[in-house]
Amino acid sequence: MAEDCVAPDAPSITEGEESTLEQMLASQKAVKEFQAANLEYMSCLEPKLTAAEAAAKEGQEGAVESYQKIQETYNAAVSREEEVATKFNNEIRDYKTANPS
Repeated sequence: MAEDCVAPDAPSITEGEESTLEQMLASQKAVKEFQAANLEYMSCLEPKLTAAEAAAKEGQEGAVESYQKIQETYNAAVSREEEVATKFNNEIRDYKTANPS
């Protein structure tokens, strides 16, 4: 199934109000690397998702469950990326509030 697709670890994001510019830039780089790795991960899942959907439509035994599991895995990857982006954007806002100029 999706065993050969490896989900990337979410990056550590520094607290904006306590960070230096260099730390925020390092967090930005880590977020971008995570997003690229997560896109690669989701691309790995897509053909498996398509194959599982086709098998489910053909009525193969266990295919519906397999499709649902891969769909949940894919959706979790999307959600994880959204969570990382939201966290980073919040920390950017906090950094700008703490360091106006």
